Amino acid sequence: MPRPPSYDRDTALSKAVSLFWHKGYHGSSMKQIEQALDMRPGSIYATFGSKDGLFSEALANYAEQGGADLSEHMASYDSIVEGLQAYLRKIAGSCADVDCAPARACLIVKTLLEASNTNQALYSQAQSVLAAIETSFAELLESAKNQGEIAAKTDCRRLARLIQSQIMGLRSMAERNLSAAELEQLGDDMAAILEAYKAQN
Repeated sequence: MPRPPSYDRDTALSKAVSLFWHKGYHGSSMKQIEQALDMRPGSIYATFGSKDGLFSEALANYAEQGGADLSEHMASYDSIVEGLQAYLRKIAGSCADVDCAPARACLIVKTLLEASNTNQALYSQAQSVLAAIETSFAELLESAKNQGEIAAKTDCRRLARLIQSQIMGLRSMAERNLSAAELEQLGDDMAAILEAYKAQN
């Protein structure tokens, strides 16, 4: 009977996300990957196929967790607009947490920039993930429009893209080591954008 693996896959992927966030794809050597995951080279290749395979799965895991966090957050709000506003403020708060580095500059965006001219497969994956996130926002906004929360004339896809660009910008700004108060102000300013789209009662 084969021995069960001595590692937890989710734990390994979480460690990989942290390493790739700090070092990037090209900056992470196999030796660093072995040390970070506490796995032997053979186990890494047997489990993930290659460095590309590990990075791809780590990126998918990171994106899946982000989607689950958004769904869980929105489930606690009756108002979609208020939920989205609170979500933007929540992201700003997480960016101010120096102990939560992967919540700052997004791993997806980092991958998009790093892989654009070096790894077409990872670049395409990052593009697909960002498109899916945009769609999630657009669907939430369509629901808000159907419920009469935002103006009927709102182009929800366009607004979703604006929200995504604001989040990407916020996480990049966090790399400037702005103070917690400054990042929270940005979160408030981002949330205020949605006020302009509210339906007039």
